[in-house]
Amino acid sequence: MNEQTPRQIVEELDKYIVGQKAAKRSVAIALRNRWRSRQLDSESMKDDIIPKNILMIGSTGVGKTEIARRLAKMVKAPFIKVEATKFTEVGYVGRDVESIIRDLAETSVRMVRSSRLEEVQEKAAEMAEERILDVMVPQPKKSVVNPFGQLFGGSNDEEAERNSEEEPKQYQAGREWCRKKLLAGEYEDKMIEIDIEDNNKPMVGMFAGSSLEGMGDNIQDIIGSMMPKKHKKRKVTVEAARKLFQQEEAMKLVDMEEVTEEAVKVAETSGIVFLDEIDKVASSGGHGSNHDVARDGVQRDILPIVEGSTVMTKYGPVKTDHILFIAAGAFHTSKPSDLIPELQGRFPIRVELTSLDKDDFKRILTEPQNALIKQYKALMGTEGIDLEFTDEAIDCLAKLACDVNNQNENIGARRLHTILEKLLENLSFDAPDLEEKHVVVDEAYVKEALSEIVVNQDVSQFIL
Repeated sequence: MNEQTPRQIVEELDKYIVGQKAAKRSVAIALRNRWRSRQLDSESMKDDIIPKNILMIGSTGVGKTEIARRLAKMVKAPFIKVEATKFTEVGYVGRDVESIIRDLAETSVRMVRSSRLEEVQEKAAEMAEERILDVMVPQPKKSVVNPFGQLFGGSNDEEAERNSEEEPKQYQAGREWCRKKLLAGEYEDKMIEIDIEDNNKPMVGMFAGSSLEGMGDNIQDIIGSMMPKKHKKRKVTVEAARKLFQQEEAMKLVDMEEVTEEAVKVAETSGIVFLDEIDKVASSGGHGSNHDVARDGVQRDILPIVEGSTVMTKYGPVKTDHILFIAAGAFHTSKPSDLIPELQGRFPIRVELTSLDKDDFKRILTEPQNALIKQYKALMGTEGIDLEFTDEAIDCLAKLACDVNNQNENIGARRLHTILEKLLENLSFDAPDLEEKHVVVDEAYVKEALSEIVVNQDVSQFIL
């Protein structure tokens, strides 16, 4: 469980997301409340305190998804992002909402398993080395005793005993000599033939749709466990063999029953589900239309999971009572009150994300650790190009993005991606052939490259 204070969580989010202080504060408090509930001594109180789910309201491109994604990375919690529009009411073609929890359990198992695998890597590396030595220095074959020699009193016993004593000594000496060479890295490029497990599982594609998808996973696992382990021979370098053997040995050292048991607990207590496009399943205000009936059906199916229920997965039952749900939507054509009342009540924390202005765009271009300008400088750097942006060019880009958003559809910070791609299109194409490796992007460069967009707004709506 993450022990960062709300202030520290907000500071970490500030490194990647510009503005949206209210949303950052809300998710930081929700996260800290989770930690607080785990510190309580009373088990009954722990069970009673459920996470306060969050509903983010804001237009596209203002940072809703990024906040949730960075939050999950920060706390190393099982996290999945799902689109509410992908689900249908039970009985119709499409994914059922319980697959959300099955996917979360799958993510949790992967996280716990990778954590356990890291813990045993050192031991697995030693075992992998022994297996390489077994290939390079095979064990001596046992001498076959002649039964007729014993019957007729032959004198081969003493000679066989001497040979059996000499062979292990030679074998051990040869093995240690190879070990020294192996540790010195002299065999890394040497080709050897190894025998490894074939991990190709049988595919059960016929069960992969609709509400049968969970059944398909289970049948696939059952068939996989019943089938005998297949082995195949491969000729690889010692370096590659070490990696393959280390993976196999690490998997043998990890107890998957313990992993799944812990993963289910982690999913139940620390899981985060990000429900995007929740506004698309809200009724648009019309009465009796087929679309509204279908949307209400999806909301009714989501409701039990958000309220708290038990979902059967192939790893066992998963309780959803303490999973944190973060829903987000633009709510352009609908409003939060169009959701069914029961679902509204399960998202008590409402956060409205503000639209981005020119100053926000300037900061997005330069401040975050993954700022767009930093990304393009790094990309051009691979071609030996030293790309430099002047302050005036950044001002011009921010103003242009803001103007295009105001005149056409407001797609938030995503507008900067399209503008920068158009701005650097010629440079990206000609970069490998350029003799001048220092390129300065100033205001004149921006206006020249984007002149058509600035002059003709009718064209810009199709380009950007």
